Amino acid sequence: MIANRGEIAVRIIRACREFGIKTVAVHSTADAEAMHARLADESVCIGPPAPRESYLNIPAIIAAGEITNANAIHPGYGFLSESADFATIVEEHGFIFIGPSPSHITLMGDKIRAKQTAAELGLPVIPGSASALENADSFAQAADDIGYPVLIKAVAGGGGRGMKRVDSREELVTAVATARAEADAAFGNDALYLEKLVAAPRHIEVQVLADQFGNAVHLGERDCSLQRRHQKVLEEAPSPALDPHQRAEIGARASAAVRELGYRGVGTLEFLYEDGAFYFMEMNTRIQIRVAAGEPLALNQEDVRFEGHAIECRITAEDPDTFRPSPGTVSGYHTPGGPGVRIDSALYDGYRIPPYYDSLISKVIAQAGSRTACVMRLRRALEEYVIQGVSTTIPLHLRLLASTAFAESAYDIHWFERFVTETGTGPAP
Repeated sequence: MIANRGEIAVRIIRACREFGIKTVAVHSTADAEAMHARLADESVCIGPPAPRESYLNIPAIIAAGEITNANAIHPGYGFLSESADFATIVEEHGFIFIGPSPSHITLMGDKIRAKQTAAELGLPVIPGSASALENADSFAQAADDIGYPVLIKAVAGGGGRGMKRVDSREELVTAVATARAEADAAFGNDALYLEKLVAAPRHIEVQVLADQFGNAVHLGERDCSLQRRHQKVLEEAPSPALDPHQRAEIGARASAAVRELGYRGVGTLEFLYEDGAFYFMEMNTRIQIRVAAGEPLALNQEDVRFEGHAIECRITAEDPDTFRPSPGTVSGYHTPGGPGVRIDSALYDGYRIPPYYDSLISKVIAQAGSRTACVMRLRRALEEYVIQGVSTTIPLHLRLLASTAFAESAYDIHWFERFVTETGTGPAP
C-alpha cells in the first residue's frame, strides 16, 4: 500500500508492477480521480482534502491497509515518510515498513542529534548550538558565540520551513518568533537551534544505499543549489563545482558513515560546499523496496559507474512570473519524448489539479553525454511539453537554462532568487 499521492505514488506503483507486486492506493476525496488511484489494483478513500484528515491521518491509513490485506506500506516522500511514530505504528500492526528503521528516522529527523552523530562518524559539520534553544537570552548568547550572520533552523524541520537568516541581534527576537510559529505549523514541533550561516555555498547531496548486511554504496552526488525559498527548482548531476577527487572523497565518506551507522535503505546526505570544504547539514531517510524485503545489495561500489550528465527540472502549477498557485483542470496534455528524456508526473488530460497540496506537478529529466548536450536536450523537451488549462513554471525553466550564469555554472544557493528579481520574472523574494 502506498501512503502518498502524486508522481511519487505513480512511480512506486510502476516499480511494484515490474516486481509483480499488487498495489493499494489511498486517496482523499479531492484525489478520487487522481492517476495513482486509477493505476493501483485497489484504492481506498481515507478522508477529506485536508492533509491532516487524509494523508496524515495514521488511523485511516492503517485501517486501509488492514481492510485490503496489505502486507507492506510505502510512505513515499513528504507527508509521513520521515515520521518515526508512523513507522513504529506500521510495524506494530504487522506491516512491513518500506523504509529505514524507526530509530534511524528519529535520529536523522532530529537535526541536532543528526549533526552530533555525523560528527562522531567523521563527517564535517557546520558550527552551531549544541542543543535546542529555549528563550531570547539563550538565542542571543549562542548567536554572539557563533558570530553573525546566523541561521535559525527547526529541530524537526526541513524544506526551509522554520528557517530564518539573522544578521544582527536587533533582528533576533522577531525572527525566532516567526521561525517558531512556522516550525510548529509544519512539524508540530517548535524547537529551534542556531547555525553559522555559510555565506555563498553550493548545496550538494550524496545518495547512499545500504542493506541490513553491512553493505553500503554511494550513487554519486547532485547539485541542488538552484532553489527558491529553500525549495529545489533544478538539480544536476554530477555537480559542476566538484572535481573527480572531491567527488570520490565525499562519496566514500558518506557511504562509510551510513555503513558504520548500520543504516538500511536509501538515504540522502545533504552538504553545503564552499571554497573546497564540505559541511554536513542533514540526512533525509528514504526507501528501497528490495532492501526492505531483506535482500542484500546486488552491487559493490566498483560496479557503480558515473557517465555523462543529467538535469532535472521541477515543474510546479504556478504562474512563472508571480509564483501565484494555479490549480485547475488540465485541458490539454502532451509529454515530450525522444532519447534521454524522462517525465515523472501524475497529470493527464482532464485531470483537475487540487489546491490543497504541494504545487509540484512534474519532473522533467534529461540525460546526455555532456553537460552542454544535456542542457540542449532539456530545452528541447521543455519546449515540447504542453500543459494547458493551468499556468506552469516551464517558461521560467527555459529562461533559467538560457542564462549565462547557468551556462557557466556560476551559481550558489542564493543565485536563483537574485535571478528571479533581477530579470523581472517574479516578485522580490
